[in-house]
Amino acid sequence: MTINQIQDEIINEMSEIDDWMDRYGYIIDLGNQLPPIDEKYKTPQHLIEGCQSRVWINAEKNDEGKIIFTADSDAIIVKGIISMLIQVLSNQTPDDILNADLYFIDKIGLSEHLSPTRSNGLLAMVKQMRAYAQAFKANN
Repeated sequence: MTINQIQDEIINEMSEIDDWMDRYGYIIDLGNQLPPIDEKYKTPQHLIEGCQSRVWINAEKNDEGKIIFTADSDAIIVKGIISMLIQVLSNQTPDDILNADLYFIDKIGLSEHLSPTRSNGLLAMVKQMRAYAQAFKANN
């Protein structure tokens, strides 16, 4: 699936949930379903700067040239948010990740329901994922 198809799927799923407390519950459920990151990546090098909570992200390039992200967080909402980002950006090419317009964040109303520090953390997570994509593209 393309990045936009995945984003549209998330938007459709979230549009069926009217109440924001229920949406937070859905986001938390996504975080609980996130496969665990290997403990060896829970290091300062993988820790995201600018996040209120602790978030670790790792990226690897598979044989098809696509990037596979793994992540974890010590905050349940943040873990759900990174789970959505992984759903959208993982298994995509570096170019697709770098050129992606992540419109789902605004369309589902997430940006307006996050505290300023969580919004900054979200931007830091996206920035790091794009930095990984840029590094893999440069090493091609």
